[in-house]
Amino acid sequence: MEFHTLSSPHTQRPNRVDRIMLQVALALLPGTAALTFYFGWGVLVNVVLAIVSALVFEALAIRLRKRPVMPVLLDLSAVVTAMLFAVAIPPLLPWWQVVLGMAFAIIMVKQMYGGLGYNPFNPAMAAYVLLLVSYPVEMTSWLPPAMLAEHTLTLPQILTFKFTGSLPADLTLDAITMATPLDEMRTSLDLNRMISEIRLSPLWGDFGGLGWEWVGNWFLLGGVWMLYKRTITWQIPLAFLAGLVGMAALFWLFDAERYPSPLFHLFSGGAILCAFFIATDPVTACTTRAGQLIYGGAMGVLVYIIRTWGGYPEAVAFAVLMMNMAAPSIDYYTRPRTYGHGEVNRE
Repeated sequence: MEFHTLSSPHTQRPNRVDRIMLQVALALLPGTAALTFYFGWGVLVNVVLAIVSALVFEALAIRLRKRPVMPVLLDLSAVVTAMLFAVAIPPLLPWWQVVLGMAFAIIMVKQMYGGLGYNPFNPAMAAYVLLLVSYPVEMTSWLPPAMLAEHTLTLPQILTFKFTGSLPADLTLDAITMATPLDEMRTSLDLNRMISEIRLSPLWGDFGGLGWEWVGNWFLLGGVWMLYKRTITWQIPLAFLAGLVGMAALFWLFDAERYPSPLFHLFSGGAILCAFFIATDPVTACTTRAGQLIYGGAMGVLVYIIRTWGGYPEAVAFAVLMMNMAAPSIDYYTRPRTYGHGEVNRE
């Protein structure tokens, strides 16, 4: 009797790239909906524009490399990159800057290195840093949360501004935008104001910026769901949050009027988004268990250091790119012992 032997693997592969990316995209939806609720339709416009741009640039790059286009587009990695980028940028960012960011992320950071699995840097965060350094005013001009907004822009008005730069005749950009909670806290502390005095402003909620803390809660919900589905592992999120909270608690206990509380750092910026969605990128993060703990913890410490003493109030993107560079070395020195050998051969 003749038996037909098939090549391995002999079991089904549930963790396909498209399946994982779909789960990440679904986990981003609650936080994206919260951002839209608090900061307007510009968030969804950015998401749609970023996704369309990412798919177009991905198809163009793959076509130029003379490879099949559809399998690459259907792995949804470009969609996830676009969503992460879109929820990190201001709602009123001009359309061409969104497209520029996606062009840089997909073509220069991802495809120029060989595509998914070969890029050393997180494409969404690289694009964010490019725009932040090049266009700091546009990248730091956020709309106030809905409950603080004196003027609410409709969807047609947002589209008009993003594509033409025109606002209604009775409005100016300064009248409808404001600093983020991190920027406001940093600026006020530089003016030697005490935190108890700073928090008298209606900008603040229970822990962080009004509206921002609820956005963080919904991203946290999506992150916990990914842990439940085993889309990500716990090492990097836990280490990142421990590093950030540990540093913040140390200085907060030393001087609570000079250094914001740990909860402020968790719920006033992109810390939760970074912990569960950005730092856990399987391509650019560490792969060993010990390495993931070092990687996440060091990233959390870097976020606190840059936020407190660096040149930018939000430090997530810079910390991510710095640790992306360190990830290969961390993996090398934290390789698990080879079975049957007393120590790892590092020759």
